[in-house]
Amino acid sequence: MKIDAIARQESPRDAQSYILKPRGAAAADDTLRTREATEFIRTALSGKGMYEAPNAERADLLIEVDYGVEAPRSKIERVTVPIYAQVGGGVRYGTVAGRDAQGNPVQRSVAVYEPPRTEIVGYDEVPRLVTVYEKYLKISARENRASSEGRPPPELWTIHASTEDESKDIRKYLPIIASATIDFVGEGASGETTVKVRADGPGVDFIRKGMGQPASTPTPVVAPRG
Repeated sequence: MKIDAIARQESPRDAQSYILKPRGAAAADDTLRTREATEFIRTALSGKGMYEAPNAERADLLIEVDYGVEAPRSKIERVTVPIYAQVGGGVRYGTVAGRDAQGNPVQRSVAVYEPPRTEIVGYDEVPRLVTVYEKYLKISARENRASSEGRPPPELWTIHASTEDESKDIRKYLPIIASATIDFVGEGASGETTVKVRADGPGVDFIRKGMGQPASTPTPVVAPRG
């Protein structure tokens, strides 16, 4: 999961209440998926002690939410594949007991055919052309105040989280991506950051349960992108 988070120094630290507003593709897609996405965001924000205001007039912040799937693109990735070879097999000779024409016991030499067996003898890396889809979630916050000279208040903080693979199922990935944003709400990051998130981990479970279920808010494992 890639995270790009920006926070302005003048962001008010006591701003805790908000109203949510879908924008972009999320605003155009007024479906169950959009309602699920906003609920995931509410849960993620609750992990930082924030709450939704009862009405727009009492909100400290206007938080805008956008999500979607970028156009597919192709890339070359290297995959490890096993190398198989046939080993063993051939002919070996053994002896069997028998009797000759006069009934005397004798030992006869016979050929025993053994089939070869297939075994992994090593590994190789080969290029593979794949089509990937970037799934993204963008959360941005502004002060909830009137526009100045026709311009909206500047963004206080922004989080852009994304992941890419061969799936284009945004609904499946939204709770996973939302869980990765919790630690970056209202915070900045020194460049793009990679966050490792388990799809069945407690952080994603917290997001899926929603605000109606008590749960702890675990910290994702964060590593610098290299």
